[in-house]
Amino acid sequence: MKKALLIGLSIFILIQLIRPKMNIDNSNSLIDKNVTEFPVDINKVLVNSCFDCHSNNTKYPWYNQLAPFSWIIAQHINEGKEHLNFSKWNTYNTNQKNHLLDEIEAVIKDNKMPLKSYLLMHDVALKKEEKELVLNWVQQTKSRLKNE
Repeated sequence: MKKALLIGLSIFILIQLIRPKMNIDNSNSLIDKNVTEFPVDINKVLVNSCFDCHSNNTKYPWYNQLAPFSWIIAQHINEGKEHLNFSKWNTYNTNQKNHLLDEIEAVIKDNKMPLKSYLLMHDVALKKEEKELVLNWVQQTKSRLKNE
């Protein structure tokens, strides 16, 4: 029993040496804090509920210092940024933006974002008013893009 505990503890200590890259890009911090195309109220909702996984700057929780949690968080961030990276919003073309706006609309309507696993530790679930605000912004932005 003691040997198994010692082996388990040793493995736990060793895995702490395997650290994923942190998602903090100071060169984009100004863009992340105020994405120029987004109204202030939309930016606030996105920063509070979306940017940790969908931007180049994550506010990490304390438990990110422990493997395997750090690995899971890094995987969520990488997957999130593959789908949408708000830090790069201004680099997307009109077709990409329209597609991403459709995706934002779908995940909000289907209550798929933020992830349930994220909501367990973070009080950032979108309130009804915030959902309506974002959905209205999506429609307005799609209309504006159509006219460009």
